[in-house]
Amino acid sequence: MKPITWCHLIVWCFWFGICCGSAPNKFVHSSPHFHDWKKLYFVYHWPVTVCKMSENECNSPPMYWTIHGLWTDKAEDCNKTWHFNVTEIKDLLVEMRQYWPDVLHANRTKFWKHEWDKHGTCAATLESLNSQKKYFSKALELYEKLKLNSYLLKLGIKPGNTYYQLGAIKEALTSVYNVTPKIQCLPPEQGEEVQTIGQIKFCFTKDFTLRNCTESKVDSYSAHQHMLFETEELSLCNDTLTNYPSHVELYK
Repeated sequence: MKPITWCHLIVWCFWFGICCGSAPNKFVHSSPHFHDWKKLYFVYHWPVTVCKMSENECNSPPMYWTIHGLWTDKAEDCNKTWHFNVTEIKDLLVEMRQYWPDVLHANRTKFWKHEWDKHGTCAATLESLNSQKKYFSKALELYEKLKLNSYLLKLGIKPGNTYYQLGAIKEALTSVYNVTPKIQCLPPEQGEEVQTIGQIKFCFTKDFTLRNCTESKVDSYSAHQHMLFETEELSLCNDTLTNYPSHVELYK
């Protein structure tokens, strides 16, 4: 066996560096603000309003608040090479279809792919969210922890023909969670007199402690436009009468 010379060693180190340098890195990202995000939004949306905003024939949406997503407050699309793989969450599919359904397209995974690509790849800087299984599992865990549907019913806030003052809804939720959530509405359309509730965002620190959601005049969903559900129409609710609709058919 020939002895290893300095020449051989240099060549070997060169090729080792190339191979290691070209290895895929889950945290290669395209966003210049990848590390800048400070908080997480856990976002519920009201399926009836989602259907109202869409031209999709959506006549039987779930009559309970479902998950829209788990988002960082700034960064988006942080790693376009880290592709969604539904087999990684196969153990979660029963819960996903119930609590995180694609309201407009039943039994499709496109919605989950979108949420992972746009938000999950950014949230993955946290060790507790650094895989698809962890990310979707944590969202389901927060859904169960917050129990928004149960609390709204206990507070007497139910979908139907009764209008609610937005301030009353916010105060009721604050009394339960001891933090102020962010509530987004669809502005009145032609022939309507009141706004329609669409989303409720709860804010969390990076260690998943609930915190107040800081309101901003420019926060009209600009940081999280969602073309899949056309929710760019949503904006912070005005402190006025608010519709909590129970039937899609009312708006056709």
